[in-house]
Amino acid sequence: MLREFRIYRKAAELPENWNSTVGIQNILLTREYFSALEESGPKNMDCYFAGFFLNGELVGGALFQCLDFRRHSTFQKDTVSFSIRNVLTRLFSKNVMILGNNMLTGQNGFYFNLSGISAGEVISWINEASRHIQKMAGRTSIVMFKDYRPDFAAFFNQKSYRHYHRFSVQPNMVLSLRPDWKCFEDYLNDISKKYRARARTARRKLEGIHVREMDLHQVTSQRIRINELYYHVAENALFNTFFLAENHFESMKVHLGDHFRIFGYFSGEELIGFYTLILNHGDVDTYFLGYDKNLQKPKQLYLNMLLDMVEFGIRQRFKRIIFGRTALEIKSTVGAAPVEIVGLIRHTHPVINLFMEKVFSSVSPKADWIQRNPFKKD
Repeated sequence: MLREFRIYRKAAELPENWNSTVGIQNILLTREYFSALEESGPKNMDCYFAGFFLNGELVGGALFQCLDFRRHSTFQKDTVSFSIRNVLTRLFSKNVMILGNNMLTGQNGFYFNLSGISAGEVISWINEASRHIQKMAGRTSIVMFKDYRPDFAAFFNQKSYRHYHRFSVQPNMVLSLRPDWKCFEDYLNDISKKYRARARTARRKLEGIHVREMDLHQVTSQRIRINELYYHVAENALFNTFFLAENHFESMKVHLGDHFRIFGYFSGEELIGFYTLILNHGDVDTYFLGYDKNLQKPKQLYLNMLLDMVEFGIRQRFKRIIFGRTALEIKSTVGAAPVEIVGLIRHTHPVINLFMEKVFSSVSPKADWIQRNPFKKD
C-alpha cells in the first residue's frame, strides 16, 4: 500500500477532486475558502495545504497555518503593552505552526475518508506532514494541534505525541436549534420571561437602525468603514494573534458567494455595525464583526447581533450556530452552551518545552464567567 502526501502553497494547484473528497463535509476545507485565505489572509500568516494519497488516490487533506509574530503589528508597535502575556509571547514564540484554522473555533483542520485507513494511522500521517512543513517554513518555535473534540483527541495518545502538552481553554459556544422553532417567536416563547423581556428591550433600543444584508458591491464600497468597525473590536481583544487584511471580507464574498453573508446596521446611510456568517452545511459559523464603540451600549448592538444570528439560523432551517469561544456569558444568555475542545502544543526547544504548561497558562486567555440558561425549565 503506497502512502504519500503532497504540500501545496496555492489553491489552484490542488487536485481536481479536492472539493468532492476533502471539502465535501466542511466548506472551510474547500478550494474556494483556501483561495480566499491565499488572497486575503492576515499579513503574518502563511498557509500550507496538504493532500494525502493512498495508492495514488486522494483520501484526505489538511490545512496548516504558520503565524509569524515578528510580522504582527501588535508586536511591532513601540507602545505595545508589556503584560506578561505579550512578554512571554515575544520571548518564547516568534512563530507558530498550527494544524487547524486559527481564524475560527472548531475542528476545521482536516478531513479524511476513513474507509481505507484508521484514525490512528491518520494522526501518524498528519505528524509526518507537519514535520515536513516545519522544514519548509523554517524554524518554528511552537507546534499546535488545535480545537479537537475530546473523543477525537484521544487518537493523539501516541508515542510520537508524548512531548505535547494537552490544553483546554475557553469552550466553543454552540446553540442547537430546535426542530419545532419555525420562526423567531417560537424561540422567544421557549425562553423565560426574564430573557424574553431582555430580548424585546434590546430590539426597542435598535429603533431607527436599519439592518440589511450587504452584497459584494456594497461590501466593496464600504471597505474602509467596515475595517474601521472591525478594528474597534479587534484591537480591544485581550490577545490577538493576527489582524485581517483590508480586502478580506470582499475576498470571502467573491470566493464563497452565498455561503458567506454579511449584514450591516445602518443609521441613515452610515454603517455603524456589521456581522458575518459562514454557512457550513447544517451549521452557521459566526465569523468576524465590528461596531461603533460609542453606539454599542445605547443601541445594544452586540446583543442584537446575537439575536439576529439566532433568527437567521431558525429562518434558514440550520441545525446549529457555532458562536466560538469569546464573550461566553452573553452568548449563553441567548441559549448557547459550552462544548469542550482540546488541543496539543509543544515548544521545539526541549528545555523550554519542559515548562510549556506553565508558559501556556500564562499566555492563554482566561475568563471567569457564569453560564446562563435562558430556556424555560421543563
